[in-house]
Amino acid sequence: MNYGIIIKVLGNLLLIESVAFIPALVVSLIYSEKAFLSFIYSILIVLVFGFPMSRIKIETKRIKAKDALLIVSLGWVFVSFFGSLPYVFSGSIPSLVDAFFETVSGFTTTGSTILGNIEVLPTGILFWRSLTIWLGGMGILVLTVAILPAIGVGGYQIFKAETTGPIAEKIVPKIKDTAKILYVIYVGITIIQAVLLCLGGMSLMESLIHTFATVGTGGFSSKNASIGAYNSSFIVYVISIFMILCGINFSLFYDILKGRWRNALKNSELRLYLGIIAVSTLLITLNLNGRIYNSIFETFKHALFQVSTIITTTGFSTVDFNKWTDFSKSILFLLMFVGGCAGSTGGGIKVIRLSIMGKLVKREISKLLHPKAYVPIKIDDRILSPDTVVSVSGFFFLYIAIFAFSTILISLEGIDLISSASAVAATLGNIGPGFELVGPVQNFSFFSAPSKILFSLLMLFGRLELFTVFLFFVPEFWKNS
Repeated sequence: MNYGIIIKVLGNLLLIESVAFIPALVVSLIYSEKAFLSFIYSILIVLVFGFPMSRIKIETKRIKAKDALLIVSLGWVFVSFFGSLPYVFSGSIPSLVDAFFETVSGFTTTGSTILGNIEVLPTGILFWRSLTIWLGGMGILVLTVAILPAIGVGGYQIFKAETTGPIAEKIVPKIKDTAKILYVIYVGITIIQAVLLCLGGMSLMESLIHTFATVGTGGFSSKNASIGAYNSSFIVYVISIFMILCGINFSLFYDILKGRWRNALKNSELRLYLGIIAVSTLLITLNLNGRIYNSIFETFKHALFQVSTIITTTGFSTVDFNKWTDFSKSILFLLMFVGGCAGSTGGGIKVIRLSIMGKLVKREISKLLHPKAYVPIKIDDRILSPDTVVSVSGFFFLYIAIFAFSTILISLEGIDLISSASAVAATLGNIGPGFELVGPVQNFSFFSAPSKILFSLLMLFGRLELFTVFLFFVPEFWKNS
């Protein structure tokens, strides 16, 4: 284990976080808020820890797989802990456990909250709250890879450890250039949506807050009623479209920009992802029209929005879907486990993994009829290695096991099964709201401190896709070899 490079990269990561505080500090100054002091204190504390770490002398810049896994796991914990300081110093969230929960929820793009009245918070704090989602959406370590040449050879290991999905692919030969391209696309989408929301009637600050939360698929709003507060079909459709876009593998946008439209349109994961959205929206629209809403257009609008916000694990809401029929709520609950595409800012199991599992089941059925036949599993005409298939199967099992075990733990608080299960699904899948006591008009504040810590861990597990974190509990991981 190269502890020198691990400390150095983590130190540089903290320096980046200290810079990330500055926009929120400026916002607080513009709005003449005392909260600006909380950002100054936070910057100073982060610099005290980050600067000495970043200056440590190292023998080699090479980062091995184990080093990268440790960097990624500790990196997310570090930025979440130090990122919670503005909440505590400003008095917006006095409890460190609650502040840590809120910050982890932001950086992991979950969107679950312990806050009841969001609108009383200082604008600078609201801005920071959504900015954490935007920073975490593409990956805080991917950002580090993009701007720090000091990472050198091992940058790919970090990229691989943090990228969502079963396969991490470079879109250009150099990993640093790949990270930069992804962030250029990310920033471009952010600018376009912010402009559209301003045209839809939002103020510049509101548009930035909601754009950060949409593009990062985190769902933090500056309104207690979320997107429903604006009562604007234009805003609902703009955010719906951008949530869907940000649930797509960002490498496909690069293909489109390069004129390789066929590559994007032939992508099987994309077609399945869009198909699930279309079918789910249609079924909910047919189920709710005439029962909950009288207009087919009103029904379709809310159905599309809620399907988009759940499958992309964003967490916005336009209505209280707790009041929907059991059929429609069942569809939303199942979508909580689907998630977005690999390489997107969305969470969940990921569409590509479900596709692989479906093909695996189909193959096993086929082998019952033809035991000696060689039936490879293919994705877009590419044969998957047995290791990849086993990894996906293991991930699926581990995801369900963690979900079941955590639901049992949460239910010890005397919480009903639906609330407990959906709270775990919402945090493990980085979704945000659940059902019943943790529905779209509720929050997580009533849970005990141990449960909030568990939820924070689940959010980190979900964002880092389980195996990265579980390696810490394997003795062999800590052996020098």
